[in-house]
Amino acid sequence: MATKHKFTLNQEERRRRVFSDDFKKKKVREIERKQVTIAEISREYDVRPWAIRLWLYKFGSNSKKGVKLIVEEESDTRKIKELQSKIAELERLLGQKEVQLIFQDKLISIAEQTYGIDIKKNSGTKPSSGSGKTERS
Repeated sequence: MATKHKFTLNQEERRRRVFSDDFKKKKVREIERKQVTIAEISREYDVRPWAIRLWLYKFGSNSKKGVKLIVEEESDTRKIKELQSKIAELERLLGQKEVQLIFQDKLISIAEQTYGIDIKKNSGTKPSSGSGKTERS
């Protein structure tokens, strides 16, 4: 890629510049392949970003009429991927905790049957009516 110092032009010279369609197509392909960004091309060739977006509209693979080109910041894409991986990690942890709770409930149930005591009962509360114990006066 050429460097900016080769293309340093004054405002009048910039107005008279014309880029060939082949040059524009080449730059559009580089953008679509994510080899360069609009900002990089803008800096390198001293072209306004809106002009490059026009090249994308005209020569890009999504340039069909009625199809809008969505230009997304790469940082947004990175954030979305990071959030998706965080969601996946949290879902995995939630699944592990659910398995632990099921295991603990089963362990408590087996201990209650083995030792004949009510482990789940909180201290200071009355036994539930379904416990099989009845109070007689």
